[in-house]
Amino acid sequence: MATRNDPPDNDDLARWLSRVALGDRQAFEQLYRATSGTLMSIAWRVLQHRDLAEEALQDAFVKVWHSAGLYDARLGLPMTWLINIVRHRAIDLRRSRSAGRVSVRGEDDSERMAAMAAPGAGPEQWLDTAIQRIGVQECMGQLTPAQRQALALVYYQGLTHVEVAQALEAPLGTAKAWVRRGLDYLRTCLQRRGMAAS
Repeated sequence: MATRNDPPDNDDLARWLSRVALGDRQAFEQLYRATSGTLMSIAWRVLQHRDLAEEALQDAFVKVWHSAGLYDARLGLPMTWLINIVRHRAIDLRRSRSAGRVSVRGEDDSERMAAMAAPGAGPEQWLDTAIQRIGVQECMGQLTPAQRQALALVYYQGLTHVEVAQALEAPLGTAKAWVRRGLDYLRTCLQRRGMAAS
């Protein structure tokens, strides 16, 4: 996928992120095209391994799709936010690799990598594959924005309930309720679709 050679404009990035938060796939494509080259180089510097760097980049963009609404311009530039997501994912992969948890890829991973390398494969296809695999897009879309944000902070960024409450400027009990009710709803929603154990 071709990327722009000129550095992305922060206003464009912020606008695309706000549209991605609303589920705009065209904005997601624009964001990818503008930043993937730089972000791939960040992942490569951390991992020094092309397959792992590509995996970190893909995981990071899936995370961006799910948590773009969490970007807050008051806390930093959009590119800094994106770099942090890629860097954290790359560091996680490096740690798990050095701990022996990343080994020879299984058939599922090999098929996924082959699909990503297929002609025409790009961020949209990667995103579609990831969404289909976890099967929760529709259910997530039915949560309140507060529940989605709270769950994203807990599961994508690893924050504690206390940190979620601080990040969302909410009482601790409220933050816990957002997470608990969001999880309860997701469980019920997935069960109705036959995608979770009763």
